[in-house]
Amino acid sequence: MSRKHNSATSRLRQDYLRLKRDPIPYITAEPLPTNILEWHYVVCGPENSLYEGGFYHGKLVFPREFPFKPPSIYMLTPNGRFKINKKLCLSISDFHPDTWNPAWSVSTILTGLLSFMLEKSPTLGSIETSDFDKRQFAYQSLEFNLKDKQFCDLFPDTVSAIQAEIAKRTATQNITLDNQKSVQAVAQPSNIQSCITNLCVIIGFAAFAFTVKYVMKTISAETE
Repeated sequence: MSRKHNSATSRLRQDYLRLKRDPIPYITAEPLPTNILEWHYVVCGPENSLYEGGFYHGKLVFPREFPFKPPSIYMLTPNGRFKINKKLCLSISDFHPDTWNPAWSVSTILTGLLSFMLEKSPTLGSIETSDFDKRQFAYQSLEFNLKDKQFCDLFPDTVSAIQAEIAKRTATQNITLDNQKSVQAVAQPSNIQSCITNLCVIIGFAAFAFTVKYVMKTISAETE
């Protein structure tokens, strides 16, 4: 058993070095400092996808027999695509040991996970939500991850990126709100001016009517 564990440890260390040397687009991964058999990853939602702007935290749990047996794959951040903290049934996970290839690395696993995430194919562990819900989850994922201490400890650079994104969105919202207030402030004098104008017209019409009535009354009196 210890020999198998040493084999898994050696292979995962090699995969880690390879991952640092050749990073995967949109994905960051780190093993636990106390257990190299458990890796955590973060998927940064790709541009022009339903997940754009979101950060999705998950984990890979490797067996002691790795690379001869596949890992379990989990998603931990609400995302609208996968159930939370449930094993995902993928061809690269322990649900399908018959399709597993020992030559596949951590990079291969994470790339396959991202590819499947961007698809709409159902599987055990996936869920069906609308495109609107997925976009909402992308926004909500920021605050959600910041509440996870393990996430913050493992991915400080990603935490900084999330905080910057939140600050950017807050600033944009404040600018929008200020613009709306400015429009309202400009509209209010216009409304007041419009009311004054209407009131003047009414008063003028009343004065005109009174004058006509007075003239007609005067003419009538002179005729008599």
